[in-house]
Amino acid sequence: MSGLNKGVGKVEVALKWDPAPAGAPAHDLDLVAAVFTADDPHGTPAQLVHFGSRSPDGTITLLRDSRTGQGFGYDEAMTLELDRLAPRYVRVVVGVAIQQSGGRIVFGSIAQTAVRVSEGYTELLDDDLSAAADATAATVVEFTRDGSAGWTFRRLSRGFDTDPATFGSLMGSARA
Repeated sequence: MSGLNKGVGKVEVALKWDPAPAGAPAHDLDLVAAVFTADDPHGTPAQLVHFGSRSPDGTITLLRDSRTGQGFGYDEAMTLELDRLAPRYVRVVVGVAIQQSGGRIVFGSIAQTAVRVSEGYTELLDDDLSAAADATAATVVEFTRDGSAGWTFRRLSRGFDTDPATFGSLMGSARA
């Protein structure tokens, strides 16, 4: 990064997928963000943001939540105001979990999955979750605080075979 680059500030993570076939249980995918402190950057999240919750300081908010994938375009969207996070937060991991209420389903069984990460009109990355085809949850992107450069990001495609509740505690773990 050059000395003039401030890194990323306010980003949106958006998720879309096709609905389940007629007569099948609905496909319910959820965006999840885990926020970590400098004291425990790969351990227990200090904050976990998902449907029905937001970060206590309002810096991470789920704007749209879909339980079926029906609609046009992206069905879920989460805003992360990284530039407003307190200095003690140094890492944010965002992922997708599939609700398993209708029986075990993996990303490879869901048509047209897509995750887009953007800052304003600039697309930072997109992912179709194909790297996690056999998984029930997956991380997509990691944001890390980089001193004077601000926040940087990198693709973090990693699948997990777990339920949504457990995914929140695993998604930031260091790769074994």
